[in-house]
Amino acid sequence: MTPSHFIDRRKNPKGKSLGNRQRFLKRARAQIKDAVNKSLRDRSMKEIDKGEKISIPSKSTAEPRFRLNPEKGEREVVHPGNKEFGQGDRIKKPPKGGGKGKGKEASDSGDGEDNFQFTLTQDEFLDIFFEDLELPNLVKRSLKEIKSTAWKRAGVTVSGSPTNMNLIRTMRNAHGRRLALRRPSTREMNELKERLFALERIAQPGAEQIAEIKDIIAKLEEMDARRRWAPFIDPLDVRYNAFEPTPVETTAAVMFCLMDVSGSMGEREKDLAKRFYMLLYLFLKRRYEKVDVVFIRHTHHAEEVDEETFFYSRQSGGTVVSTALDKMLEVQKDRYSASDWNIYVAQASDGFTQSGDAKRCVEMLNESVMPISQYYAYIEILDERELEVFSDADSGAELWRAYRTFAPAWPNFAQTRIATPSDIFPVFRELFAKDKRQAA
Repeated sequence: MTPSHFIDRRKNPKGKSLGNRQRFLKRARAQIKDAVNKSLRDRSMKEIDKGEKISIPSKSTAEPRFRLNPEKGEREVVHPGNKEFGQGDRIKKPPKGGGKGKGKEASDSGDGEDNFQFTLTQDEFLDIFFEDLELPNLVKRSLKEIKSTAWKRAGVTVSGSPTNMNLIRTMRNAHGRRLALRRPSTREMNELKERLFALERIAQPGAEQIAEIKDIIAKLEEMDARRRWAPFIDPLDVRYNAFEPTPVETTAAVMFCLMDVSGSMGEREKDLAKRFYMLLYLFLKRRYEKVDVVFIRHTHHAEEVDEETFFYSRQSGGTVVSTALDKMLEVQKDRYSASDWNIYVAQASDGFTQSGDAKRCVEMLNESVMPISQYYAYIEILDERELEVFSDADSGAELWRAYRTFAPAWPNFAQTRIATPSDIFPVFRELFAKDKRQAA
């Protein structure tokens, strides 16, 4: 069997070895993943598609090496300056605590060992971010791609492909150059040649006619020489159509993030919600040139806040979900016209609300929210044990059951339950699917 040879032709990052970098990332992957997960809690949603500078313990970067076992084998050691012992003497072990060390007490001198700090590229950061979400490779590649561009005309240039030659500009430049250099025209030379032929047909030309013939031949030689150093088209005349990549013009999108921040939504639930919002934001950034994000949190009343307050500020109170929809419609009417903006809504909750409020939410969605929304995604964040209890899609809290009744009427509405990061993708499976058959 003929052996196979694989050649890696990927370009190395500037000043780095790609192979060594990949081996390092593989060896320290556990520490890097912990650092990335911590980074996700601290960084802004709008920075998800950028690289990240992270720190890991320097012991994670240590290279494996061979060491001699001091308890095995035979060794001879010379201790310079020894006046107490001779060869073959047995040395007693020092009594416990007899040394001068201070154990684990802090020292006011000496050098410590710092953490190892390095920068992850955008692709490396997104690979680790996608790892827990269990996204298919096709979706990962689509989310990591740069924004779409198209080639558009951008004037003319002096270099390019022959197929892109601008004939009008080329001929205009050539004509101007010929006029400036006074290049003899073909019409002028043809007139002189006709006169010369007429004179040559005379059987016995006179002295004046012979002189005229010589004068015409001299003029034709001079004109021919001038035409050679002033050609009809010179390489300096040629112009090509220039093209440059420009972003594809798309309409703007606004992403409304609605989240219950009552006491039942702890840090774990908020962390899962943030991962969900980050993935949806990354999806929208891939398709729209401009994406605005509006954060609306609610307990028994709703308010628009910044991202820091949205994810990390604590608030107590009851839960009335319809207040968040009211606030969302208020902001939308004030700043985001449905004719100018693509509206996406992402709602995260534990499913609990006041009695009767779920019915009002369904009415608001049917009448006001869904008709103007491109997509509405609802995730209910549960504990893993609760997820096993509510394995039936028709069972659950009041808000979940209410959404299940009206969801079939709106193909742009999706709902799912999540307990771990890997449960987030089912919502996006519908986002990426081009038809229901592909979604299934």
